[in-house]
Amino acid sequence: MDSPIVKVDDKHVPLYRIVWVSDVPHFCGEEDCVHEGDYEIRLDVDDSIWTSGDERDVVIQALTRWCSDPRAEGEGPDWI
Repeated sequence: MDSPIVKVDDKHVPLYRIVWVSDVPHFCGEEDCVHEGDYEIRLDVDDSIWTSGDERDVVIQALTRWCSDPRAEGEGPDWI
């Protein structure tokens, strides 16, 4: 893993702040909703970032790499 930070829209977000990522786009039916069709990335302290499907996929990939076994990337001794 190169960095524990991922860029979402114009924000550099530390991966450890991400609590969950939505699997389906937002739909609430409110006429004044500005996030219809966007994906929510929930952060700690009741904060969210809204993004496109492509950027959501990048975040999921970064989280998968960050949470994976470091031995899978060829790092660290075999006995760990």
